[in-house]
Amino acid sequence: MRRALRLVLMFPRLALSLGLSLLALATSAQTGQRAYVPNEEAGSISVIDTDTDRVLETWKVGGKPRGIAASRDGSVLWISDKAGNALHLHDARTSRRLRTLPLGESPEGIALSHDGRWLAAAVELHNAVVLVDTAAQDIAATVPTEGKNPEHAVFSPDGRLLFVSAEDASQVDVVDVAARRQVASLLVGKRPRGIGFTPDGRRAYVACEVDGAVYAVDVPTLKVVSRTPVDAFPNGVAVQPDGRGVWVSRGRKAAVSLIEVGADRVVADVEVGQRPWNMALTADGRKLYVANGRSGTVTVVDVSTRSPLGHITVGAAPWGVVIP
Repeated sequence: MRRALRLVLMFPRLALSLGLSLLALATSAQTGQRAYVPNEEAGSISVIDTDTDRVLETWKVGGKPRGIAASRDGSVLWISDKAGNALHLHDARTSRRLRTLPLGESPEGIALSHDGRWLAAAVELHNAVVLVDTAAQDIAATVPTEGKNPEHAVFSPDGRLLFVSAEDASQVDVVDVAARRQVASLLVGKRPRGIGFTPDGRRAYVACEVDGAVYAVDVPTLKVVSRTPVDAFPNGVAVQPDGRGVWVSRGRKAAVSLIEVGADRVVADVEVGQRPWNMALTADGRKLYVANGRSGTVTVVDVSTRSPLGHITVGAAPWGVVIP
């Protein structure tokens, strides 16, 4: 950087081109994304720089952090705590806890609506979804669901619906967010886990662990339209920003699989760590970060080459990843 500045002073005609280059470098340095990993057994959050794929810092948050969500600007983190039966709000810049809300016994997956207005938390032993008003930082409603032990609650892209996977049932419950009540139940395979929507909101993909398959749902009609076999306990789901591919973690295979959207078939398998769980993609869709529960690592996958770039050591029992 200093050498470039000296060149600008010595050769004024180069100022414009070098100035643009320096601006690009400065912008790159300021826009590096962070990946946040809740380590359930360690009671900590690992903060990863997605440019260098190194752990920048580790926060001791206590309890058993599981689900994690981030505000769109990356300034706020929401974390579900199994041990405390609570939802914690943290400042992402300082790690300081700002607020705690009671959720009920054994909270798991949490998710933000795309406009950031609502947060949904699946609460297993209450058989319910808790809706949080993020502006008020308070609970707005608790919606009972039919399926036993809900694990994930995920908003459709337009924010109208919540799909809720019921771990101890073969169904996905559908909640009307505005009405704050369940309006449908979709039969899928045994032990549904992760859920992901395509960006256009027309399809949802549900990983069913015991059934060894991923089910595709046509969202406008709320009909199951395909079943894709994915052996070895599929659980986590991450949909590419371009809507062309769905990544699914395979808990007993130390691998993730890529499903081609539309054809609904597995087109690639990538080796990762032991007991891969929940995952996240960078905003540009170039890299996938996979939490490996038994390895205590996060595997970084190059989406274009469909190959692992490396493994990052984090805390014990990483549960998932969020990238604002």
